Amino acid sequence: MRGTIMEWETVIGLEVHAQLLTQSKIFCGCSTAFGAAPNTHTCPVCLGMPGVLPVLNRTVVEYAMKMALATHCRIASRCRFARKNYFYPDLPKNYQISQYEEPLATGGWLDITTENGTRRIGITRIHMEEDAGKLVHDEAQPVSYVDFNRTGVPLIEIVSEPDIRTPEEAAAYLRTLRDILRYLEICDGNMEEGSFRCDANISLRPAGTTGFGVKTELKNMNSFRHVQRALEFEVRRQRALLDKGEAVVQETRLWDAGRGVTISMRGKEEAHDYRYFPDPDLVPLTIDEAWIEEVRRSLPELPDAKRERFVAQYGLPAYDAAVLTASKDVADYFEAVTADFPQPKTVSNWIMSELLRELKRDERDIDQCPVPPAHLAELLDLVDKNVISGKIAKAVFKEMYESGAAPSRIVEDKGLRQVTDEGVLMVIIDQVLQENPKEVDAYRQGKEKLMGFFIGQVMQKTRGKANPQLVNRLLKEKLSSPSA
Repeated sequence: MRGTIMEWETVIGLEVHAQLLTQSKIFCGCSTAFGAAPNTHTCPVCLGMPGVLPVLNRTVVEYAMKMALATHCRIASRCRFARKNYFYPDLPKNYQISQYEEPLATGGWLDITTENGTRRIGITRIHMEEDAGKLVHDEAQPVSYVDFNRTGVPLIEIVSEPDIRTPEEAAAYLRTLRDILRYLEICDGNMEEGSFRCDANISLRPAGTTGFGVKTELKNMNSFRHVQRALEFEVRRQRALLDKGEAVVQETRLWDAGRGVTISMRGKEEAHDYRYFPDPDLVPLTIDEAWIEEVRRSLPELPDAKRERFVAQYGLPAYDAAVLTASKDVADYFEAVTADFPQPKTVSNWIMSELLRELKRDERDIDQCPVPPAHLAELLDLVDKNVISGKIAKAVFKEMYESGAAPSRIVEDKGLRQVTDEGVLMVIIDQVLQENPKEVDAYRQGKEKLMGFFIGQVMQKTRGKANPQLVNRLLKEKLSSPSA
């Protein structure tokens, strides 16, 4: 008798570390600038020398509060720092200052949208902590070097509820989270440089149940694509084990992007492994309502609010507004173009089709776009004034993107101005009709779809520079004339 195949439900929770864009570290005055020579942004405080005392950076607290408010969290009136004890060569104090039992904020949420609709993902907590250093391995020697520049750089850790059900939802959650951080201008969201990092906890449970299966933690994922692929692989791996009646081991696994697999790293640590206790050098932090309201008033327009405004102010479809406001930089680009060329839907169409396609192909963000908003507005104005056709505009845009040149310069240098002289066009139309007498007779006998053929012939002879609407009108007039 064939056994019943078990249906499994995926349960995913994400832990995100976001590096805050402060000028100095969380407990000392050292610079947080990226890319400095190794061990040049250090001092006795961030290196944990005997007798030094940490002093909390107020801006770190306010940035963390901004994220808490933007994700609907409750900010605690009292929170405190703890020592997370573990030994690793890049941790000079042998403990990390973090928050444990009394975090800054709890109980938030954000909404994500995928092809399957919109879902709300809970946020368990947001807390502040310091970053560790960085190990650089030289396998040729072999030897490892330690760079303590990153030690003490301020982070917030954002821990989700285990509400995520698919790898696609995990990627959508991360994108939404990064968008909010960027809107707030408190983190650049750069996964490649490590300023936006994600660890994922994933387990499977029988569909329809509410308990949790044995989870594994995934690390070493430095892009949204890698997060999604790593989770997809882990779902397959765990399902195969469970279908065979084997146990999933609780462990930490690394994502090997080259091979497309996860590999075991170590057993998963529990909280008691770190021997948390309150940091005796830092007093509890008290946050009153006046401070919270001060931070709340400083919040910028966030993605959801901007999306609603784009629909109301610019008359855009909800889909367009969602695409344009997913990134603050894209939204700002759209508004800059629209300020110079006030036809929002046309601007939206060009950004979503031509511009974002080119950026995606080159794996660029819009702040690296070689076409400034003023140039795109100028191009659309040339089309609107019938200087060039829409088809030619796409070719001009491609040249603009590749060279950075202004559209008017490209149009003039390449002689791309649209032919709108009726006399010139009539000569070409007469020539086309004389060369295709059978098609002319067929059109006049009712095969009106041949109009497209005639227009195509004229466009071919003008190398695409004839005004299509004018050609269409002139052809209809000519073909309807008995003497033609």
